[in-house]
Amino acid sequence: MFNKIRKSQLFIPLLALILLAVINLISDPGFFKITVQTNNAGNTVLAGYLITILDYGSELGILAIGMTLVTAASGGQDISVGATIAIAGSAMLRVLCGGNSRPETIQAPIIVAFLVACIVGMLCGAFNGMLVSVFKIQPMIATLILFTAGRSIAAWINNNELPIVPDPKFSYFGGFIPGIPIPTTVFIVAICIVIIALVLKFTNLGLYTQAVGINESSSRLNGINPTFIKFLSFVILGLCVAVAALIKVSRLSTINYSVIAKDIEMDAILAVALGGNALSGGKFNMWASILGAYVIQFLTTTLYKFNVQSDALAAYKAVVVILLVVFSAPKVREYMTGLLKKVTPARKEAA
Repeated sequence: MFNKIRKSQLFIPLLALILLAVINLISDPGFFKITVQTNNAGNTVLAGYLITILDYGSELGILAIGMTLVTAASGGQDISVGATIAIAGSAMLRVLCGGNSRPETIQAPIIVAFLVACIVGMLCGAFNGMLVSVFKIQPMIATLILFTAGRSIAAWINNNELPIVPDPKFSYFGGFIPGIPIPTTVFIVAICIVIIALVLKFTNLGLYTQAVGINESSSRLNGINPTFIKFLSFVILGLCVAVAALIKVSRLSTINYSVIAKDIEMDAILAVALGGNALSGGKFNMWASILGAYVIQFLTTTLYKFNVQSDALAAYKAVVVILLVVFSAPKVREYMTGLLKKVTPARKEAA
């Protein structure tokens, strides 16, 4: 039974989750306490570290869905995710506020603004996808363009102003719906998970993505179009980015172009790696990536709890990356497997 669990891709993120839970349980048993409080809007809501993890881990979980597909199909990662969130969020605010950064009422329905953000996000994904699939540019280099220019484009969309959405209903998407004590983001990520589960179950997207990532030439000989699959994976990631942008912008009803979603692409990539997925592409486990996203948020929340400065978080996460790379190395895996085989017979003989 243990060997079956150990070989599962869920083993590493589950082990990391348990380790973080034990550390917090020892240092502060109150870490897992959930209380009922009244927020600034006067709504009764649930509060606590676990609620924070579920809330702020949701947008990372959504991004992990798209990043997993991109990684599996292209064997590379999209580092422009944070900048694209800024672009999609800025476009959303432009539609809601029009040309006035301080309107008295919203200038368009929220659903229309969100659809515009989805189109913008998918266009950015299509741009990256075209460079990777058609022009055969390495993904990290291709996405470096929007990574560099994206936030400037976002600022240009709103004339470098910071629009504020006057409608309080817009804040529901990144906060709480009156009468519901659970963060709205939990429901949004649940919808995204259900949608991707249905897509993977009833279409060949997962199979084709893995086939292209494992061997592009062989997949082409089997009737699969690698160019389209790679392109589609980036477009799907663009759609995930738009949903994350809705959450990010909704939290404050405005945007800060230089700060919004800063370094979130690194967390999304780390979530995919923590899920045991090969960053060189091929076979993937979507659920391990999503679980990995919440483990990353668990780690971030834990570090903040221990009063680690925000500018030092990257260093701690770098340690996690190093450990993942080391334990994922074939030689290390072979050594660990051999060690377990030696230990197991010794225990049987002792018994």
